[in-house]
Amino acid sequence: MSRESIEARAQRAKTIIAALQATYPDAYCELNHTNPLELLVATILSAQCTDKRVNLVTAELFQRYRTAREFAEAPLEDLEQAVKSTGFYRNKAKNIQACCRKLAERHGGEVPRTMAELTALDGAGRKTANVVLGNAFGINVGVVVDTHVSRLSQRLGLTRQTTPEHIEQDLMKLVPRDQWAQFSHWLIWHGRRRCDARKPDCDGCELKALCPQAGVKRKGA
Repeated sequence: MSRESIEARAQRAKTIIAALQATYPDAYCELNHTNPLELLVATILSAQCTDKRVNLVTAELFQRYRTAREFAEAPLEDLEQAVKSTGFYRNKAKNIQACCRKLAERHGGEVPRTMAELTALDGAGRKTANVVLGNAFGINVGVVVDTHVSRLSQRLGLTRQTTPEHIEQDLMKLVPRDQWAQFSHWLIWHGRRRCDARKPDCDGCELKALCPQAGVKRKGA
C-alpha cells in the first residue's frame, strides 16, 4: 500500500472516530458484569453467541458461582447445564472450569492484568484478553476484533486484512492507543444498530459519506 493511501486511511480513520463518538457517546461493553471474573467468564461464553443470550445465562450463573474457586469446584455436569443455551456448552464449561482452576491456583483467585497471563488461561485468546484488560482494568493493549469490528473495519476501508490478528494490527496503527477499547465498542454498537452483515442501513447511516461501500448490493440482501 502506498504512502498516500496510508495517509488517506489515517485521515479517514480520524474522521470516522469523530463520527462514531458523536453517534454513540455512551457506548460500552454490553456483557453484564460487576467484576473482572464475571467479565472473563461472560466473554468466554460469548464465543459464537449473542451478548443478549449470555446475559440471560449469567444472570443466574453469577448468583450460583461467585468466585474462581466455586467455578473450579463445581460439578462439570452442573456447569454444562447452566451454560447450555450459549452453544458449544461442553467445551465452554470445560474451559471456564480449567480457567478458574488456574486462577485459584496461580493467581489467588484474581484475574491477572497482563496479556501473557490472560492468554495462558484456558478459553482466553487475545480477543478475550483485550476485552478483559480494556473493560475491567482500563488497560489498552490491543483492539478487540469480533465479527462486527472485522466487518466494519473492512467496509470502511480501514484494513484489507481478513484475519483478526492482522486486522487488529492495522487498527492499532490508525486509532489512538487511549481509544483502542472504546473504538471496539463504537464499531460493535454501529454493527448491531446500523451496519448489519446482510442488510446494512446505508440510507440512514451516520458514516455513509465516509464509507467506500455505502449502498453496495450484497448477496442475500
